[in-house]
Amino acid sequence: MWRRIFALVKKELLTLLQDKRSRFVVIGPPLLQLLVFGYAASFDLNHVSVAVYNEDGGVASRQLIARFEGSPNFRLVRNVQSHAEIAPLIDNREALLLLHIGPQFGRDLTVGTPAPLQVIIDGRDSNTALIALNYVRTIVTDFNRAWTRDHNLQGPPANLQIRAWFNPNLESRWFIIPGIVGLLTLVVTMVVTSLSVAREREQGTFDQLLVTPLRPTEILIGKALPGVIIGLFEATLIITVAVFWFDVPLRGHLLTLYTGVLLFLLSAIGAGLMISSLAVTQQQGLLGAFLFLVPAIILSGFATPIANMPAVVQKITLIDPLRYFMVILRGVFLEGTPFHLLIDQFWPMAAIGICTLAIAGWLFRHRMY
Repeated sequence: MWRRIFALVKKELLTLLQDKRSRFVVIGPPLLQLLVFGYAASFDLNHVSVAVYNEDGGVASRQLIARFEGSPNFRLVRNVQSHAEIAPLIDNREALLLLHIGPQFGRDLTVGTPAPLQVIIDGRDSNTALIALNYVRTIVTDFNRAWTRDHNLQGPPANLQIRAWFNPNLESRWFIIPGIVGLLTLVVTMVVTSLSVAREREQGTFDQLLVTPLRPTEILIGKALPGVIIGLFEATLIITVAVFWFDVPLRGHLLTLYTGVLLFLLSAIGAGLMISSLAVTQQQGLLGAFLFLVPAIILSGFATPIANMPAVVQKITLIDPLRYFMVILRGVFLEGTPFHLLIDQFWPMAAIGICTLAIAGWLFRHRMY
C-alpha cells in the first residue's frame, strides 16, 4: 500500500516541481509577500506631519516644540500665524495634527496652574489618529515631568509608569509577522491542494488513476502528502525569514510550533481537497480556494480581534482553522507558551482536519464512481 502511495506522491511532486511556473508560485510570491507585508504592514507611525500655532513664544513653549522636533515620530511642516490657517491645513491633509499653544501657556506653568494645550487632529483615519494622540500624550507627559522637576514644583499625586510585556518596544511588526506565517502557509497549501484533483481531470489523466491498483483512500493520501511536504517547507522558510531577517523573537519550543504547523496543514489540506474534489477544472479549483481564503483570513483575528466581532460571527470563527493557528503562532513567538497550554488550540484543528478529510474522501469516491 505505502509503496503505491509513495509512487503517487513522487508523481505529484514531480508534476508540480517540473513546471517552472509552479516552482515560482511555491517559492517566489510567498517570500515577496512576506517582505512586502513585513515592511509595509505596520501600525507604527513615523514622521507624522504636525503644524504648530504658538501664541506664547516663551521658553516653555519652545522647549515643548523642540521635543516634537526631536522625536522620530513627528515632522514639523509649518508654523501657523493665525486661526484662519488652521482649517485649510487639516482639510487639505497638509498636516495630520496641529499643536495650539495659548498666549498664557508659559505664565500658567510658572505659577503652577493648569496650562491649556490644544491638539487638533485629522480624525478621518481613526486608527492613525489614536496612535498619533498616544505619541503626543507621551511627549507632553515627559515634558510635564521634566518641568516640575526643574522648577521644584509639586509633582503629580501619581506617577504613571507603563511597561509592555512580550513586546517591550510595542513594535507592530512583532504582532503582524507571526500572523503572516499562518496566512502565507494557508495560501500556498490551499492553492496546491485545490488544484490537485482538478488538474488531473482537466489534463485527462484522472481516468488513468482509476485503472491503477490504487484505491480511492490511497489516492487521497497520495494527494494530501505533497501538500504536507510543501506546507512544511513553506512554513519553515517563512519562519526562518521572520526570525533572522525581521528579528522577531521565537521564545517557545520548535516542537510546540511544528505541532501546530502539522495540525494546521492537516485542516488546510482537508479543505483544499474538498474543493478540488468538487472542481472540474483548475479555474474552478482556484476560484474555490480564494472563496475559502478571504473569509478564513478575515475571521482569523489576523488584523482585528475576534472579541470585537458580533457574537454570531464569533461562533462562525470556530470552524476557521487559521483562528487557532494565529493563537499558536503569536503565543509561541512572543510569549513562549508551553505545549500543554495550547492543547485547546491543537484539538480543534485536528477535528477540523479529520472532518474535512473525511468529507473530501467521500466526495472523491462519489465523484469517482
